[in-house]
Amino acid sequence: MNGLEMVIRGGTVVDPSQNIDGIFDVLVAEGKIARIAQNIEAEGRQIIDAAGKVVVPGFIDLHTHLRQPGGEAKETVLTGSRAAAAGGYTGITALPNTRPVIDNAQMVARQNELAAKANLVRVWPVGAVTKGSEGSELAEIGGMVKQGARAITDDGRGVPDARLLRNAMLYCRELDIPLFEHCEEEALAGNGQLHEGVVSARLGLQGMPAAAETVMLARDLVLAKETGCRIHIMHVSCAETVEMIRKAKKEGIPVTAEVTPHHLLLTDEAVEGYNTNAKMKPPLRTAEDVAAVRMGLADGTIDAVGTDHAPHTESEKGNDFISAPFGIVGLETAFPLLYTHLVRPGVISLSQLVERMSWRPAAILGVPHGTLKPGGAADLAIIDTQQEQIIEKERFYSKGKNTPFDRWPVTGIPVLTMVAGTVVMRDGKVE
Repeated sequence: MNGLEMVIRGGTVVDPSQNIDGIFDVLVAEGKIARIAQNIEAEGRQIIDAAGKVVVPGFIDLHTHLRQPGGEAKETVLTGSRAAAAGGYTGITALPNTRPVIDNAQMVARQNELAAKANLVRVWPVGAVTKGSEGSELAEIGGMVKQGARAITDDGRGVPDARLLRNAMLYCRELDIPLFEHCEEEALAGNGQLHEGVVSARLGLQGMPAAAETVMLARDLVLAKETGCRIHIMHVSCAETVEMIRKAKKEGIPVTAEVTPHHLLLTDEAVEGYNTNAKMKPPLRTAEDVAAVRMGLADGTIDAVGTDHAPHTESEKGNDFISAPFGIVGLETAFPLLYTHLVRPGVISLSQLVERMSWRPAAILGVPHGTLKPGGAADLAIIDTQQEQIIEKERFYSKGKNTPFDRWPVTGIPVLTMVAGTVVMRDGKVE
C-alpha cells in the first residue's frame, strides 16, 4: 500500500515536534508524509476518514523485551511486533537479555533479520554493555553499533563495576550513542520481592529500599558528568530519583529518563494478596512516589514513557510469589491507560503524552521518527479518544498475558497504525 497516495481526512493532528494541534488532512505518498494542510485534494487517492479522531506520530518504545532468541515461549520478534502495532507503536527496541545475550555484531545482525522477517514495525536492537551481561568484561560495543545497535544496556541489572561502566561511557561518547542504565545496587536490593515498606512487612516478604535505585543513580550521574556520555535512566520508580535527575539536568549533565505506565498508576498495595502480576523490578512503590513520577513526567524531568514490556508464560507467573519472575506486558495497554488516567483528569495534556511516547523517545535513540514532518516516514497512529474498552488479556497479540490491568476500563483506543505508509493495524486487527 505504501506506493499508493492517500489522504487521512479531517482528524485532529497532534504533533508536538511541529507544535501542531488542530484539524487537518494528512497526505501520504510513497511511504512518506507529503503534506499537512486543510482540504487536501482527494481525487484519485485513497481516503482514510479520521473525523472525530486524533492523528499522532507513531509511538516509540525505548524498553521492549522481545525474548527471541532463547525465550520464544514468552515472546518472539513477530508476536512482540504484533503487540506493538496493536498499541499504536511504530517502533520498538529489542533489549539484549535474550539467550544468548545480544553482545556482539552477529547477534545484532540476527535481530535485524528477525525484524525484517516480521515486517510490521521498526525494531532497533540494543546491545549489552558487558559480555553476557555478566558485568565483568565489556561487550563488542563498536561492532554492535556498526550493525545498527542504537544504544547499550545490561538491563535487568546495573553495571556493578564503576571502572567498567566508565570505560563503556567513554566508548558511548565517542560512538555518540546513549547508555541505558538499570539503576539497582544489588547489595541493597538483595533478594527483595517488592518495595520495602508497610506492605512488604505485612506480607512477610523481603523488600527493596528506594536507596537501591538512588545509590547507583548517584554514581552514574557522577560518571556521566565526567565522561560526557549520554545516559538514559530506565524505569524511574521513586521520588528521590526524580529529584536527582531534575538537579542533574539543571547542572547540564546529559541525562534522560523514562517512566513506565505501571509506576505512574500503581502503588505497592497492588501486590496485596501476593499478586504476581504486580511483581516487577524496580518494584511498585508508594503513593508519594507515584505523585513524584507523575510530576516529573509533566514538567519534563522525565523525558519518555517506556513500557518495560516483559512477557512471561502463565505457568511462570502462576508460581508462588517468591518463585514468580518480575515483569508485566505493556505495549497494548500503555496509551489507553495513560490517556484515561493522566490526560482525562488533567495531570498531563494529550500533546505532552504524545511527545513523551513519540518524539522524545526518537530523539533519545537518535532515529528520525516520532514526527509527522513532511518528507519523513509515514509512521503514525489514529486514536479514537471517545472509544471505550475493557482490557482483556486473552485478546493480547503478545504471548505474555501477565498484566495487573486485566478488566480495567479504558478510553482512547488506537484504531489504526501505519508504518512507512502501510497500514499494519486497523480496528484492533493487525494486518
